[in-house]
Amino acid sequence: MANVVCEVLVTEASLDTPPKTHRGDAGAINDFWGVVRRLEDGREIDGIQYEAHREMAEHQLRQIAEQAAEKFRVQFVIIHHRIGFIAVGEPSLFMRVAGLHRNEAFRASQWIVDELKKKVPIWKKPRFKSGKRNEQPGSAIPATV
Repeated sequence: MANVVCEVLVTEASLDTPPKTHRGDAGAINDFWGVVRRLEDGREIDGIQYEAHREMAEHQLRQIAEQAAEKFRVQFVIIHHRIGFIAVGEPSLFMRVAGLHRNEAFRASQWIVDELKKKVPIWKKPRFKSGKRNEQPGSAIPATV
């Protein structure tokens, strides 16, 4: 699809809403925030430590964004994922998808998050309220939103 904008970022900085870049050709703009929830596997947490292979993660995110643009015929995709320690209630993921119609924007958004969970090398380690992190060898688990 011509003139599709795909922007990806893996950052340690707090996530902010990017400025609107509406060009008038999208009838639907879907913003999604993935936020660290209070419970992980039924246990209360302080937050999550996210780690990533940054270059590979950005490469995979860009591929996913481009595939979504083609598959769902959306005009632009923005995916920002935060790494480092993120406290409960703080966002770890911001995504914006714009399409001609809401159906494409919603479907593309869900597809992107599903693909991100399967393919992007970002791992999470919850810090449980007891003060202990999930520190067993091999305990890092793929990031979920």
